[in-house]
Amino acid sequence: MLSVAKTKLSGLLILTPRRFGDARGFFAETWNKARFAEATGVDPVFVQDNHSLSAEVGTIRGLHYQAPPHGQGKLVRCGRGALYDVAVDIRRGSPTYGAWVAVELSAENGRQLWVPEGFAHGFVTRAPDTEIVYKCTGYYAPEAEGAVRWDSVGIDWGLTGEPVLSGKDAEAPALGEIESPFEWSKT
Repeated sequence: MLSVAKTKLSGLLILTPRRFGDARGFFAETWNKARFAEATGVDPVFVQDNHSLSAEVGTIRGLHYQAPPHGQGKLVRCGRGALYDVAVDIRRGSPTYGAWVAVELSAENGRQLWVPEGFAHGFVTRAPDTEIVYKCTGYYAPEAEGAVRWDSVGIDWGLTGEPVLSGKDAEAPALGEIESPFEWSKT
């Protein structure tokens, strides 16, 4: 069983797979193509899995996207620790362009976020040694990568100090400075 919650951004979904637990721990089916399609109406074809570790609390990675024809939908979850996962609508013409949604993903809550193409994605770590694991519908293509500066969208990251950033993320352009490669469609 898969619980699905819609967000205020069309296409962006919060998923909670069912867990079966006992004194030993738990078991959860984190991906099932047929169940995902039935529960969401989306039938992605994943071609790549990614896994990253962020050692320090307050590490921000993002906001990233890949331009068409190398766009990526992502199914994101937290393997260890906790993170605040964020998606920003960057589809030109969208009534929610520039709006964002964030959800706490943790190893404990088991939630996932479905981020379709047309969104910039990023996160901040809430616990040391946090691991993020995500499936992608497109292969990584360095020539297609883009970014939006983390502090240009009005996101409340819940930081208590300065974030830990890569040089590339610190120098990313503001949302108002990018020409989004994505176009919104009502379909």
